[in-house]
Amino acid sequence: MRRIALRTPKIVAEIDGGVGWITLNQPERRNAVSLEMWEGLGDVAEAFEADADVRVVVIRGAGGRSFAAGADISEFEQRRADATQKRAYAEIAARGQRGLAELSKPLLAQVQGFCVGGGLALALSADVRFATPASRFGITAAKLGLGYEYAGVAALARLVGPSAAKDILFSARLLDADEALRIGLVNFIVDDAQLEAEVRAYAQRVAANAPLTVHAAKAALRVFERYTANPEGAAGIDRLVDGCFDSDDYREGRRAFLAKRPPLFQGH
Repeated sequence: MRRIALRTPKIVAEIDGGVGWITLNQPERRNAVSLEMWEGLGDVAEAFEADADVRVVVIRGAGGRSFAAGADISEFEQRRADATQKRAYAEIAARGQRGLAELSKPLLAQVQGFCVGGGLALALSADVRFATPASRFGITAAKLGLGYEYAGVAALARLVGPSAAKDILFSARLLDADEALRIGLVNFIVDDAQLEAEVRAYAQRVAANAPLTVHAAKAALRVFERYTANPEGAAGIDRLVDGCFDSDDYREGRRAFLAKRPPLFQGH
């Protein structure tokens, strides 16, 4: 196994037998994704894309309790407190998000425990998702008062359909693994004890296939997704999302989260 040197210890990158492994390594915060981690994800995506030895990539969370419990909300007061800060934050995070989303090589998500908010956005960038019976999925933006970006909403709707996407976004509830499988949010459910072995075996199976064929198939499906996802009107969505980040409700959502109390939203 070969390890890739990164600028942050919160992202671990390794290559083993044609498979690149990305580990979100902040288990003390349930692998909540910090800005430092987004930078690391951009670096590792770039490294794996350029490395001819890597034919498949797997992303997972350290600790076994959580894939990623959303963005690291503890940073929001200093780094993401309004629409202006949100745009600066997004510019840094976008490189990591885009790097994973635009990998030409198949990306697998190995999900244990919570996969919520920004964590679900990471899982949605994968081509195939594995989960365990205890995995839980959701987008809880409506409980915090922040806006969920158009690209993430579109990716969710393409995968599960608009009706299921509306339920997930409006209710902000957590889905169990069986429901996630039923609506197509995940591809496989595997017991915890067998999860890594199953993911490893699947990754090796894909790595053993003709790389040009796999590459062409992923490229064709990416064109299909982009062709069917009409971005007209997305600028209007961006304005609505900015309004969320500049709202009193978002400030109340952050205060309530830090105080561990229910938020009292007023709609402004």
